[in-house]
Amino acid sequence: MDILKWSEKLMVMDDETWSRHSNPWSVYTRFTTLPLISFAFYSREWVGLYSVILIALSFLWVWLNPRLFSAPKRTNNWASMGTFGERMYLNRAHVVIPSHHLRACRVLLALSAMGLPFFLYGLYSLDIWLLILGNLWVTVFKAWFVDRMVWLYMDLKESDSLYQSWFKT
Repeated sequence: MDILKWSEKLMVMDDETWSRHSNPWSVYTRFTTLPLISFAFYSREWVGLYSVILIALSFLWVWLNPRLFSAPKRTNNWASMGTFGERMYLNRAHVVIPSHHLRACRVLLALSAMGLPFFLYGLYSLDIWLLILGNLWVTVFKAWFVDRMVWLYMDLKESDSLYQSWFKT
């Protein structure tokens, strides 16, 4: 199963949630999720079993973030268009995505995933430098992926009236 599709189902992302998530505040604060999860797990060294509360709160933030902000009035910005491109990419079984975009997305997702061993081992071993490396690695390639989603949206937004309706100036 596609990890992005699986995570969308897990997050219960309906049209309203996607609309709210296209708010730039939602997109930019989303980049705090991996550091917050890292801190929550790393805190087991200081607070012991109480770190479970921080871990639960960090995962609550992951779920709450796309729902917290209102739908934006204007979507002619990088963050909103990145969200639209991601929706299009997730719908690729029903919409033709040009092969150059598919190839680039797969490469960027694979590169992002290559940071996960550093991240996970850093969490396990409480190695702060590996944890920082894993966070940076995953975040850089995730941001690059979002940038590619902007490109995808810009290339395909004229192909469907629904996609056109997402763009508001």
